[in-house]
Amino acid sequence: MLGSKAGLMGEVPVGAVIVKDNRVIASAFNSREKDQIATHHAEIKAIEKANKKLKSWRLDDCDLYVTLEPCPMCAGAIVNARIKNVFYAVKDEENGGVSRFDILHGTMNHTTNAIQLAEFEEENKKIIKDFFKSKRKNK
Repeated sequence: MLGSKAGLMGEVPVGAVIVKDNRVIASAFNSREKDQIATHHAEIKAIEKANKKLKSWRLDDCDLYVTLEPCPMCAGAIVNARIKNVFYAVKDEENGGVSRFDILHGTMNHTTNAIQLAEFEEENKKIIKDFFKSKRKNK
């Protein structure tokens, strides 16, 4: 699991996978702390890898699967990349760009569908909560 790999490296445990024609074409996990680059969220890195693989900035026929609901920055990148669907496991009550700001719908000339995969929510929510609990404990 990509999110767990990020967590073991001290990163927020979020992973992202981009699928086209039922094949994974890109995957990534958060590396903002390691790289000290603010935009190194899993979604952004996966989008960049998919762009390179397809030799196109347009990811029209692609779906993105991600551990945590995308933040506003990532939601903007998803719309700009023309990704068709975003599937996420855990709703981000604090920073969610999908539900809180509704960035994916109606603000640009492309709309992306956002679907929460509730069957994966509890497992992934526990991983994220345990990560932050551990961070607070170690401070």
